[in-house]
Amino acid sequence: MPHPHDHRRFEDLVAEGVSVPTEGWDFSWFEGRASEARPSWGYAQLMAARIGRAAAVLDVQTGGGEVLDFALGAARKAPQVVVATEGWPPNVAKATALLRPRGVAVVAVPEDALLPFADGAFDLVVSRHPVRPHWTEIARVLGPGGTYVAQHVGPSSVYELVEYFLGPQPEEHRNARHPERERADAEAAGLEIVDLRAERLRMEFHDIGAVVHFLRKVIWMVPGFTVEAYDSPLRSLHELIESQGPFVAHSSRHLFEARKPVR
Repeated sequence: MPHPHDHRRFEDLVAEGVSVPTEGWDFSWFEGRASEARPSWGYAQLMAARIGRAAAVLDVQTGGGEVLDFALGAARKAPQVVVATEGWPPNVAKATALLRPRGVAVVAVPEDALLPFADGAFDLVVSRHPVRPHWTEIARVLGPGGTYVAQHVGPSSVYELVEYFLGPQPEEHRNARHPERERADAEAAGLEIVDLRAERLRMEFHDIGAVVHFLRKVIWMVPGFTVEAYDSPLRSLHELIESQGPFVAHSSRHLFEARKPVR
């Protein structure tokens, strides 16, 4: 039988996880409550280096604009043109407030829509964790010799947590974001792959509040997640973490660099 204090602690932790706003890609709330190893290539710094050499930049699915804001601040010089797209209205507002002082226009574009820009408008397209890359559109808006540099979420990312709540997932779901499949799609759109690196990275969830906040923030992990719908598995997971320590999962990331041929 769980101790009454554990029961109250469960309610308190869940309430904390529910109360935190979810917009943007700022994960500072997780400090001390959950951790994720970072990919070795250091995407934000890499993005800053590329932006510093570019004239016209597009950031696709910018989230709350945090990574682009950092990269622009760290770049050795500002491009002449920087535009960002985002599909989720709360993030559009957040990114606009953050990036407007840097002269960046944030355009509201649904993630599955065509990009509202002319052919060859940009010499650099960047993206951190796009929902799914629209390769023909990326190729279209890049000028000849232009580059796409992005960090993608890979296959079976955090699936230990997904399958804890949803049970075993079909193989096509597990491999939906496989880097080799994305390589083939990018090449089919006419891009040349310059670099493709993949890593699996350890994650730890130290309390159930962190799990709740994560599943509310990263909504495609457990679609339709609410604490009411998943009360029973949340309680079981809380007891598991309390008795055995952090819940361990692994995120999957790949670095993608593709170039549009000059011809």
